[in-house]
Amino acid sequence: MQSLFDGVKEFNSKDFVEYQKLFKKIGRKQEPHTLFIGCSDSRVVPTLITKALPGELFVIRNIANIVPLYRESQEFLATTSAIEYAVQVLHVSNILICGHSNCGGCNALFADNETNKLIPHTHKWLELAKNVKDKMTRLRIADPAVREWMTEQLNIVEQMNHLLSYPYIKEKYEKGKLDILGWYYIIQTGEVFNYNKNEKTFIKIE
Repeated sequence: MQSLFDGVKEFNSKDFVEYQKLFKKIGRKQEPHTLFIGCSDSRVVPTLITKALPGELFVIRNIANIVPLYRESQEFLATTSAIEYAVQVLHVSNILICGHSNCGGCNALFADNETNKLIPHTHKWLELAKNVKDKMTRLRIADPAVREWMTEQLNIVEQMNHLLSYPYIKEKYEKGKLDILGWYYIIQTGEVFNYNKNEKTFIKIE
């Protein structure tokens, strides 16, 4: 716990001082250019990967970087409302779905019943990636490592497609006012691959 307090002290004495003018500029207004939808995994740090400054990314993080299909509801919809705010109020220019290697959420798609009993809410949440699970089940990949990265990449594309179920996103995307990106981040190498919609494959960003 002490490391958290020490971190605040270091931030105040070093980082804040370095970016003091920027913090003053954005103190009363934010104008992020990108909505970054990533996994809650502690190893995925959006600003570190993109080298974005404070105020540039509007970030949503959840299990397996999932985008719920659009629906109107009186329930409390955290991810849906954050997407709505980023696009309709902040007018971001880009939406980026960022998945990653060794994703526990994607792996949990194939969890056994005993494990699912321990994580019932996670299990329910992952129903939003049912299409990914079904595709991988049909492929019957024997190699666990291959199944892992294929699942993670398929999930990124699936969530990109989910974004187009939002009427206001689809309209802006089709008019060229909003771009949708898919990234695959490999933790142990630092490599990031961008999804090429035309070639339907992930290409390393170099």
